[in-house]
Amino acid sequence: MGDSMLYMVLLAFIHLSQSLDVQKTLYGSKWFQENVLKLSDLASRSNSQQLPNSHNFSVDIRMPGVLPTQSDTYLCTAFPVPTSQDAYIVDFIPHASMNTVHHMLLFGCRTPVSTAGYWDCGSSQGTCKDEASIMYAWARNAPPTKLPKDVGFRVGKNSGMAYFVLQIHYGDVSSFRDHHIDCSGLSLKMTTKPQPFIAGMYLLISMDTVILPGKRVTNSDVACDYTSYPIYPFAFRTHTHSLGKVVSGYRIRNGKWSLIGRQSPQLPQAFYPANREVNVQYGDTIAARCVFTGEGRSSKTYIGGTSADEMCNFYIMYYMESKHAIPFMNCMEPGSKELFRSIPAEANVPITVPQMNSKMHMEHTADETPLLNTCDEDKVLDQDYHLEQVSSWPQSSLQLGQVSGLALDSNSNLVIFHRGDHRWGMDSFNNQARYLQRSLGPIQQSTILAVDPSNGRILKASGRNMFYLPHGITTDKDNNYWVTDVALHQVLKVDSDGRDRILLALGEAFTPGSDINHFCKPTDVAVDTETGDIFVSDGYCNARILKFSADGKYLSQWGAGSSDRRRQTPFQIPHSLVFLPDRKEVCVADRENGRIQCFIAETGQFVKEIKKDEFGGKLFAITYSPVGDGLIFAVNGESLYHSAPLRGFVINYSTNRILDTFIPNKKEFKMPHDIVLSVDGSVFVGDAGSNSVFKFTAEKFHRSVKKAGIEIQELFEMESLVQSKLKQDLNISKPALVQEKQIVGQKDHPLVEMEERKSRPMLNKEKGVLPAIITTLLLIPLLLVVFLGVFMCWRKNSKTVGSLNLGKFFASNKGYSRQGFDQLSTEGSDQERNVEDSSDSDNEEYSALPPPHSSS
Repeated sequence: MGDSMLYMVLLAFIHLSQSLDVQKTLYGSKWFQENVLKLSDLASRSNSQQLPNSHNFSVDIRMPGVLPTQSDTYLCTAFPVPTSQDAYIVDFIPHASMNTVHHMLLFGCRTPVSTAGYWDCGSSQGTCKDEASIMYAWARNAPPTKLPKDVGFRVGKNSGMAYFVLQIHYGDVSSFRDHHIDCSGLSLKMTTKPQPFIAGMYLLISMDTVILPGKRVTNSDVACDYTSYPIYPFAFRTHTHSLGKVVSGYRIRNGKWSLIGRQSPQLPQAFYPANREVNVQYGDTIAARCVFTGEGRSSKTYIGGTSADEMCNFYIMYYMESKHAIPFMNCMEPGSKELFRSIPAEANVPITVPQMNSKMHMEHTADETPLLNTCDEDKVLDQDYHLEQVSSWPQSSLQLGQVSGLALDSNSNLVIFHRGDHRWGMDSFNNQARYLQRSLGPIQQSTILAVDPSNGRILKASGRNMFYLPHGITTDKDNNYWVTDVALHQVLKVDSDGRDRILLALGEAFTPGSDINHFCKPTDVAVDTETGDIFVSDGYCNARILKFSADGKYLSQWGAGSSDRRRQTPFQIPHSLVFLPDRKEVCVADRENGRIQCFIAETGQFVKEIKKDEFGGKLFAITYSPVGDGLIFAVNGESLYHSAPLRGFVINYSTNRILDTFIPNKKEFKMPHDIVLSVDGSVFVGDAGSNSVFKFTAEKFHRSVKKAGIEIQELFEMESLVQSKLKQDLNISKPALVQEKQIVGQKDHPLVEMEERKSRPMLNKEKGVLPAIITTLLLIPLLLVVFLGVFMCWRKNSKTVGSLNLGKFFASNKGYSRQGFDQLSTEGSDQERNVEDSSDSDNEEYSALPPPHSSS
């Protein structure tokens, strides 16, 4: 059944060349996904751990605590390749048991179907939006798979694979009767050192076989001519369901059949060593035969994706010279009867698998490779909440120009700052950062809109004939707007009463500079909610943050920070600012460096940096919530040199861990430019590319799970938050919210639930004996969870890595010069970052042989 999805994928791939409609049909089937996905054993959420060699690291990919409720369920989870460089998988370590998991497949792709915790990939959604490459497959307690020395599956930067997608087929869910959650997956051992040979996967798959009931022998044949550069098989894997007796794969050259590999599919479905004397070159034929029996069946058995169906798959893991590398190839042609008349007799001889020996083999495998079915609570993604787009918002068109900034006012209304009919283009500025389009005059439309966050209805419009190229906006405790205009090179304090009055102006209009009286394309403003001090990120041609008092008096400035001053990298467009009220810090989205840096607001002292490969090299905007340990919300930007998708992130400030990612459902982000968080937990993203604002809310999934053997029912009715804490802290910082408007102490506030639910005690609103009893009853199982969690961590073995790829089948005064002037003339420009690239592959079971000179 594990290969049924793969069959579908392959089938869709074949039909792709013939009929688009057929391809779509196959892609939507479980059988298609099973077959294509079956080569991989990676789970969606993973930890990356550096090994002693600085170029080697391990990645642990697991399902984020799932509870399948129906048999033949296919679940997928995605995890970004944890490096922006080219990287190579050199080892695969599975963590699963056949008692729970029918099969696992690891895919590589540029854009997965989802970046949520997990999704049902047995439906029409599938695994990847683009081509998916199979890299690994596991079933029947198969042992780890090692690659030869100097061979690796290439992922990351130039491979077209920015994500791993782990697919797990849960065949029989009777093992989940106790409602435990599953975190099966695998570990990958990886290196950034370029490998001389690149691994790939060749899949032969039969799709049309019908096994007649009672018939003792039915053969299923597949054969294709090979028309590419030489490949060197080093491992093979067979797959059928219960009716398969033997699967054999061959290379045919000049009429001679040479065995690549032969095995019983009833043994652990591992990758076994292939015949190392056989290579495949242009003009050869690759063929495979599966032998089935229909004995014991009362009806016809077809190729399909359920346990009652069958499959015929023969996987060849090969390597090629790096310059010719192809990550995935497949064959689905049945081959001619005349060709298979000369197949060696061995292909027709079943391999007997004594039940006792098979059981012993599987038990031995389990001893060697711990089959971890329990979940490390630190690694389980919170599945109760995930940000999803509210597609019906706004209820009517807002008719916006380029959306550059977002904020919340003291009435908790969403404030939108946009450019009307002005656009920032290549001809907007000269090389000295001077604005070239003053003749157009200021924007005549209302550039500042206060809208109802619930439905998008415009409540107030202002900012007419004031601005040329708006950029950032925030509000203070008196509900004044603080804005930046990159054409004016100014920071302005504007009254929000609709009379369009400028209360304070910092900087000289249309005059760029780098002293304390001038800015150069300033980007954003943050306001200290207590002192009223303001912070300015400056900007596109300067690389600094400036601090002013509330009345505009210059106080201080600083540049980028680093924990190691010898390796301090200057800002490259400090693009977005946020004040952290509970920590008295200021954080900046350093756009072109793709990082977040945080500083003590009073002194400018560097505190920390958050930089993730998932950002893809660019980070446009951030906002913050003090809930729990602190949550940072961010959006990245498109880069010419990285393949990470455009999306939003929810990040734990304390641990730097990405808790959630989110994207629009209907249309994609084009240039997500600013982000803000409302008091009810909704997230708004302003997109300068599509002239729109997206709204996201946290979807709640009620479910009962059993963790570490202890039943934990949903306690939402009993559970409430410490309202005094939230009323103090949840002034979302990006807009300065008035104290009495912060009503986020409600028990169902999604952000609170997302991050604090695991770490705070459950409180009951009632006072007296009943709350005490409830609290006591809750503490007992929690203590047991902690104890069992520690025990499981102690038992956990070290992590390692490996990989493989699979293709998608089925389914700026004259002479004035400051940093950045010549680098960026429009909002969307990019800069390339150079990264080191080398390392040693330290795992070998057998070495890759150099390409032979002979033709045989």
